[in-house]
Order: sequence, then C-alpha cells, then structure tokens
Amino acid sequence: MAKDKDDAAKPKDPVKKLRKLIKNIRVAMLTTSAPDGSLRSRPMATPDGEFDGELWFFTRYHSGKTEEIQDHQKVNVSFAAPKNERFVSVSGTATIVRDPARINDLWSREYKEWFPEGKKDPDLALLRVTIDRAAYWDRSECRMVDVPLSPNPDTRGPHRRPDPDAEPAQGGAQG
Repeated sequence: MAKDKDDAAKPKDPVKKLRKLIKNIRVAMLTTSAPDGSLRSRPMATPDGEFDGELWFFTRYHSGKTEEIQDHQKVNVSFAAPKNERFVSVSGTATIVRDPARINDLWSREYKEWFPEGKKDPDLALLRVTIDRAAYWDRSECRMVDVPLSPNPDTRGPHRRPDPDAEPAQGGAQG
C-alpha cells in the first residue's frame, strides 16, 4: 500500500484491486430504479476478459432494464463470492451501447443461450457501467471499505456524480 501525505494507506492501483476482487465471479446483480422509484435487481452474466475500469454486460436493447436506464442512469452492481468472503458493491452510470466491435471482443458462446441469433441478433446491445464508487467487505475489519477511484472529484470524468447543488444530467440510451 502507498501512503499519502496524511500517512493514510491507499491502494496503488484501484482498478487492479477491483479486478482482483471481482475476478471469476460469473454472475453479478444489477440494480436499477423503476419509474415509480422502486429498486429492481436482476442477475447479469459477467463477460470474460480483463476488467479495465468499466463494467460491461450483454443485454437486449428493448427490455425493462434498458427502459429504466433511459429514465435513470444511476445503477448498482454487486458481486459475491461467499466461499471466499468476497463481496463488492459498485455504483455508477449506465449507458446502452451498440458497438459491433466491442460486442465481438466480449462475445462468448455461452451468450447464445440468451441470444440464439448470436452476435448478429438485432436486439443485442451492451450495457456499460462507468464506475463512480466502489466498496468491498473487509473481513478483518468487519466493514465495507471504499476503493478510492479518484482523489479529486473533478477528475471522475463526464459521468461523475453531480455535486450536491448541481442538477442531475439528463440521460438515456445511446444508439
């Protein structure tokens, strides 16, 4: 662990830390907000490949979850590996992406079960989650520990959480 000016321990590479925590967890739970404000969670298969700081999932372009994301882009994704006592919660901004090259990069035969037409399925899309915040269960401390993704809130990029006084950004699916 590296130390900052206040001698507080911080991870050297938060993306690497998250990659290690979620590695080999095959199913995550995606939580969205329904139009009435209620929360809805559903299992999502996690694609193979290296975690690069964004989460990617296959979805149908026309589905309840994509409609909910068009109305409210903030989501939560949770990962659990109880046998290893690994529990991770990730909050972020979801967008629906239709990128054939990225679909090709992430595609695996296992997705044919949900998308029988394969990569050419006209309703196939990707759900990208740009991470705003992440935390994991630290068994030794019996508490959730934040993964500091960016020390400066203004460097979180275009999908950063709005400041408390700021208006929320209008969002929706991108085609």
